[in-house]
Amino acid sequence: MRGYAGKTLWVDLSSGKLKDEALDEGLCRQFIGGYGLGARILFSRQKAGVDPLGPDNILGFTTGMLTGTPSISASRYIMVGKSPLTGGWGDANSGGSVGPYLKFAGYDNIFFTGISEKPVYLFIDNGKAELRDAAYLTGKDTFQTEDILKGELGKDTEVACIGPSGEKVARIAAVMNNKGRAAGRSGLGAVMGSKRLKAIAVRGNMKIPMADETRANELRKKYLKELAGHVDTMREKGTPGIFIDCAESGDTPTKNWGGTAVIDFPDYRDIGGDPVLKRQEKRYACYRCPIGCGGHMKEGRGDYKYESGAHKPEYETLGMFGADCLNSNLESIIKLNDICNRYGVDTISAGATMAFTIECYERGLITKADTDGIEMTWGNHKSIVAMTEKMVRREGFGDVIADGVKVAAGRIGGDASSYAMHIHGQEIPAHDPKLGYHWATTYRMDATPARHTQGPGLPMPGMDLPEHDPKAFSGRAEAHKLGSDFSHVVSCTGTCIFGFWALPDVAAFIDFMNAVSGWDFTREEIFKTGERIANIRQAFNIREGLNPLQYKIPGRIYGHPAPERGPLAGITVDEDTLYSEYLSAMDWDTRTTRPTRQKLLELGLEDVAKALWP
Repeated sequence: MRGYAGKTLWVDLSSGKLKDEALDEGLCRQFIGGYGLGARILFSRQKAGVDPLGPDNILGFTTGMLTGTPSISASRYIMVGKSPLTGGWGDANSGGSVGPYLKFAGYDNIFFTGISEKPVYLFIDNGKAELRDAAYLTGKDTFQTEDILKGELGKDTEVACIGPSGEKVARIAAVMNNKGRAAGRSGLGAVMGSKRLKAIAVRGNMKIPMADETRANELRKKYLKELAGHVDTMREKGTPGIFIDCAESGDTPTKNWGGTAVIDFPDYRDIGGDPVLKRQEKRYACYRCPIGCGGHMKEGRGDYKYESGAHKPEYETLGMFGADCLNSNLESIIKLNDICNRYGVDTISAGATMAFTIECYERGLITKADTDGIEMTWGNHKSIVAMTEKMVRREGFGDVIADGVKVAAGRIGGDASSYAMHIHGQEIPAHDPKLGYHWATTYRMDATPARHTQGPGLPMPGMDLPEHDPKAFSGRAEAHKLGSDFSHVVSCTGTCIFGFWALPDVAAFIDFMNAVSGWDFTREEIFKTGERIANIRQAFNIREGLNPLQYKIPGRIYGHPAPERGPLAGITVDEDTLYSEYLSAMDWDTRTTRPTRQKLLELGLEDVAKALWP
């Protein structure tokens, strides 16, 4: 086994028993790692229909083949489990240092089952793992938890943990590391909280075996000199650097997806790009990342106090807490980001929930009597901050909205569901499918709906995707499928998509995979592996009784009716064409979305074919 530590740790929280299991080389070759391997394991070992917040849901921390190796931007760990937001497949990934150090500590993956009787954390020290009491950490925010554990275990310890929101099983809770990096989507922080697992702490200096370490280091030196594309913008400004362009193109959701930035949010320039950069204290990079798109901010000023070193808000946070709420106060957005990071909440879902709350207030579905006297109006940054603080603590009206917009709409009642911008329970991120048509397919058809990090992403030199008319909906399916297949492999190796996009071509990425693993991957095998990963994730959802064609999507997301003004005026997504062509390209049933028996057998998934086609 090259590129892997070679072991998986299984932790039964109900009994407190820990067990090592050798990593299966065949499964790694077929599924790479990350959510690919995670989906394969959960499909095999977890029954359908389990409660996402119950003892039978398996929660995994996984890494990839390239995590912690010399490969460019290979810093990520990936969490997996059944999502309490969607009731289907859930995964979330994060950068920072936890992923590499989990492998340095001797493990590729950790899977948790059961529910602990009391709060615990897992400590792994160079191959030795033990559960420890975490009662004294209960109620501590993620920054405090990290500081306490590093103080006790050593500064060379890396920590991933939940905050008070996860402890209180808020369905939009995230798992946090490095005081601002988040495994945010799918509500897996709530799963961690339901298991009374406060944190994992990992420490180690074990080497990751590689087939040709000299070659891997030579490739790193070579490709560091050839990084291109978005690198300069990401290094200088990070993701806030794309905010202005996204707002002006119509990509950024505005006024709970009911408006357009250039018309309804004239102060959009106040919260993106240079204004953020001026508040930045220093850049931040994940483990051995040559881009360093993150940042730490100067101490808060004016109405909003936050410590020096608070993480820079990403584009998604600016989009959801900014434009989507018509909030042009940058200081409040930095504060909101800090609140969510400390309490452990996904900023996409949190911002979307604030926009939903404001629209419900505007339309009279809730009043000041409901909202604890807080006037929830568009652009009212003080009210947005105050309500967010209530939400992360589950206090007052904050408890009503703490589980995201779908659950909140049910609690509010009336016509509230019309203003809840989600797809099957997960809040929609800050990219408009009326502009980027591939999002229209990905948001509905991916196993984790409403995800901006899934799908084909940006085209790359050397990808050789089929050409299509950029102004037509038809003819995109094959390009989308192949781009998605490759994207799955990238994510499952533990590679950041920003680093992947900076490489000169696809061959460079495959060079790293082969130098590390010694497996001599071809382009064809990479695409087939990504297809296998897509199918095992879809099979998990099919077995749970989910059909994405039956998901209800708010009309304003896909242009029903088409916008009357702004850069996306007159555009309605032709969903029928996109979905039917995509399902045909995937060889999935165009009515049930179930992968065909032939396709599953072709991918070597005989047991899955038997389960789906008894």
